[in-house]
Amino acid sequence: MIGRAVACPDKFRSSLTAAEAAAAIARGLRTAGFSEVVELPLADGGEGTLDALVAAKGGSRRTTRVAGPLGDPVDAEWAVLADGTGVVEMARASGRALVTGRPDPLKASTRGTGELIAAAARAGVRRIVVGVGGSATTDGGLAAVEALGWSLAGLDVVVACDDVGTAFTASAEVYGPQKGASAAQVALLTRRLEQLAALYRDRTGVDVTTLEGAGAAGGLAGGLAAIGARLEPGFDVVAHAAGLEFELEGAELVVTGEGKLDATSFAGKVAGSVLAWANDLGVPHRAVIAGQVTEEGRQEAQASTSAQDGADGRRSRPSEEASVLGDVLVLALTDRVWQAGEAFSRAATLVEESAIEAGRRALGLD
Repeated sequence: MIGRAVACPDKFRSSLTAAEAAAAIARGLRTAGFSEVVELPLADGGEGTLDALVAAKGGSRRTTRVAGPLGDPVDAEWAVLADGTGVVEMARASGRALVTGRPDPLKASTRGTGELIAAAARAGVRRIVVGVGGSATTDGGLAAVEALGWSLAGLDVVVACDDVGTAFTASAEVYGPQKGASAAQVALLTRRLEQLAALYRDRTGVDVTTLEGAGAAGGLAGGLAAIGARLEPGFDVVAHAAGLEFELEGAELVVTGEGKLDATSFAGKVAGSVLAWANDLGVPHRAVIAGQVTEEGRQEAQASTSAQDGADGRRSRPSEEASVLGDVLVLALTDRVWQAGEAFSRAATLVEESAIEAGRRALGLD
């Protein structure tokens, strides 16, 4: 039994949480012969962020009744990590999954997310990570800002943006149709966002139209930034909080994974970012396990981007300009089954089998 490996996947949507996927990978790597395996579930700031951080860092879960996206009360879970950091996942208060009937994109509100942040503050939390994926809203974060009284009251709030490319006023056009908005409603929502951007600028002095990531979650990120929150790429927030860089030091193999590996996996998502960080840190063997793998995803994995160090010395998201060829093993669950549906129903077993293969190759046993 030799070697040290790190299992650090995202969730496999509709089949495995990130923690379940990490456990399956770890079982496979131990079977392959690795003596030390670190389980480090990850997320990119979207759905699953709370679960990944609690699994990685430990902590307690809390539940608070807040306004759902259409005003009906919901019992939304949030967490306090072992180091005292609060974690709020907006999808649990203002997410699309909470809209069970006909969507109403004009009415959908982020009030519940603001109420969760306020609840964390009342509980004594002073630093809060807000994950903003899976939103049902395009209100520019106004309802959340109002719920907070237009002030973070000294809170250190970091918004983990799963989308850093959409401008504040473009969020309706980019994501409105996914939330049930018609073309006419998209136009109306866009005008609202433009007016709101002016209101934020006049009232707080912050021009949200210039902030990278401000359009995440229908502009919630921009709204929170207007009252003092910091916007950061979601993967970076979760990875730093979980201690990924520390765990990768000295590892012989890193195995990441997600439900579908495609070109978008290398635009700030977990799998591509892990591969880039591991490459920069000199991890000799890297592998990615995915339910499905597109040809574009396979090609990108073989040319993983290199992460850069920021001014504060912390590792940042991969740079688009700094591509380096990498020796990455790509394993698709669909290649192991006769019918595609088995990749969902037998996901844990298939991930474990894939990890055995990755581990044996890294140890030179295959």
